[in-house]
Amino acid sequence: MAVPTYPFLEPVERVREKLRELEGGSPTLDREETIAELRRELQEAIDRVFSSLTPWQQCLLARHPERPYTLDFIHGTMNEFTELHGDRCFGDDPAIVAGFALFDGEPVAVMGHQKGRSTTEKVRRNFGMPRPEGYRKALRIMEMAARFGRPVITFIDTPGAYPGLDAEERGQAEAIARNLEVMARLPVPIVIVVTGEGGSGGALALGIGDRVLMLEHAVYSVISPEGCAAILWKDQARAEEAAAALRLTASDLRKLGVVDEVIPEPPGGAHMDPAGAAELVAASIRRHLRELRRTKPDTLLHRRYKKFRSLGQFVER
Repeated sequence: MAVPTYPFLEPVERVREKLRELEGGSPTLDREETIAELRRELQEAIDRVFSSLTPWQQCLLARHPERPYTLDFIHGTMNEFTELHGDRCFGDDPAIVAGFALFDGEPVAVMGHQKGRSTTEKVRRNFGMPRPEGYRKALRIMEMAARFGRPVITFIDTPGAYPGLDAEERGQAEAIARNLEVMARLPVPIVIVVTGEGGSGGALALGIGDRVLMLEHAVYSVISPEGCAAILWKDQARAEEAAAALRLTASDLRKLGVVDEVIPEPPGGAHMDPAGAAELVAASIRRHLRELRRTKPDTLLHRRYKKFRSLGQFVER
């Protein structure tokens, strides 16, 4: 099986594996008929599995090892990406990539969390968990974008900020707080896209913007289900229960007003068709940027302030 750790995807992966084997051979009439039949079976399996996903299964999909990461989305939606390195204070953090690119021919600043594919790359990227220098690098690019009037686009996909001692010694909390402060008053359009995991302050440090978009099978929460279960019940095995309580799915967050738009994913999830997912993301960013570019900076800041002040409303009984 291609994804043995995802039991609920086994019906989909079983057919998908057969298709891969057949599509790699020489075309014949019988083979083409079999491929067509398998494609129908694949669509039926996808419809059956994805019609009843639980919040925990959504969480697993957001972590899928074949899911496209920030660099995949940058190269799939933009041209002439030039990556910049370092925070000019301590060093570079590969867990965040940042730089400038052309989106529809217009210059933009772009940044996001980057996980790795291979074991070596995962370690080098620290599994997408940034240290303070990563957030300060992103901040440096944001301030450059404001100076030159470039819109900012961020891609969020992290379990959370790195909780290690070295990160705390270099001011992890201050770095995150500083990003929140600066993004709140950056006088250029900011579009946020949650593409995978949106974990805690590590995600929010790149998450203050005029539009918050979210892929259909991404998740966004103050804490991971495992962390929540460990705190509430002292038992990480209850992560599935915690996932349901956290309301971390895209549909839940759209109802709560945390995200502005849920971007549909290709059938079977973004990992089944990364190029198709990138096209859908580009179309959504394009639509929102078109409107935001016409908005005056003072109006942008006022609306951004109101947007985040309105979150977390409550009713007294």
